[in-house]
Amino acid sequence: MTNQNVVASDEKSVLSVSWITVSLPNSPLLTLRPVVSVTRKLLKNLETNNGSPKINACWVDSMRASSPTRVNSPMASLSETDKHTSWIARHPSALTMFDQIADASLGKQIVLFLDYDGTLSPIVEDPDRAFMTNEMREAVRDAAEYFPIAIVTGRCYDKVYSFVKLAGLYYAGSHGMDIKGPSKSCTHNKGNHNPVLFQPASEFLPMIEEVYKSLEEKTKSIPGARVENNKFCLSVHFRCVDEKSWDALAELVRSVVNEYPKLKLTQGRKVLEIRPTIKWDKGRALEFLLEALGYANSADVLPVYIGDDRTDEDAFKVLRDRGQGFGIVVSKVPKETNASYSLQDPTEVMVFLRRLVEWKVALLRRR
Repeated sequence: MTNQNVVASDEKSVLSVSWITVSLPNSPLLTLRPVVSVTRKLLKNLETNNGSPKINACWVDSMRASSPTRVNSPMASLSETDKHTSWIARHPSALTMFDQIADASLGKQIVLFLDYDGTLSPIVEDPDRAFMTNEMREAVRDAAEYFPIAIVTGRCYDKVYSFVKLAGLYYAGSHGMDIKGPSKSCTHNKGNHNPVLFQPASEFLPMIEEVYKSLEEKTKSIPGARVENNKFCLSVHFRCVDEKSWDALAELVRSVVNEYPKLKLTQGRKVLEIRPTIKWDKGRALEFLLEALGYANSADVLPVYIGDDRTDEDAFKVLRDRGQGFGIVVSKVPKETNASYSLQDPTEVMVFLRRLVEWKVALLRRR
């Protein structure tokens, strides 16, 4: 497909794609609902907040803590071992509890939502080198034969696709503000892009580009700072910045963003993020994709979201509030989270995906 399917920002012209059909070799044919009606409904809920973004007094402390925030209470007085034991009791390993997850999915369609950095790939100093392993790619590809999969990330679509390189998936880039689905043939040729499903922040593109150029120039004074343009949002990476300069960097970014009341400043894992102030995040992207797949109010679906970052908490909360599906946080240390289960690192994520496939294959053979 080509790029002619561009989303307009007005409610009347949201989308040019009417139906999308997903063929999974070993699963029933999945046909998406007409996406136009879905996006019109959701656009009514998008609002722009007034006022400038501000950094509170604990901003730099929060930068140190990274994300999701480490547990402070009521476990602060416990030893590290006791903290971990207590945390694991509340967020047990998804591998240890795999049978329970499998039992809950019987008779339901599992839909997988996967973050990228820290989930499918390790966290690295250079964001342009956050490559997933060939083994991980194979595990994701195999899982996609049985389950619809969406990569939900703060990265722009083009960047994350260049890392994953799998055409048969959904990609929700820019924290879900750039959602594209697989082509009908599930193939991806050079220059042949997936159709646009939803871009709720198109009108912000000129503003974001302007802020990007400003930050790129001004952050040159802070060694190690790096500004990444993720199309519908910006990421200011400070993983390679001396901690003594974090305060200066935060103040510099704040001063730029304060000039744009329709943008907000948030924080991820060793990254400051500038996003439009519309009410849209990874949780809403999850809801949109479930609705587009026809599972908005269905009891026959089990959404599973795996992620490691603070921004993934919006999706975890959606699943917890729905009382349907599971959030799995990727972390080696106790952190505040709305997830039900945990995995330690991308290697365990890969093992979990492989076990899902093995379980599904065995289930199909018994039929």
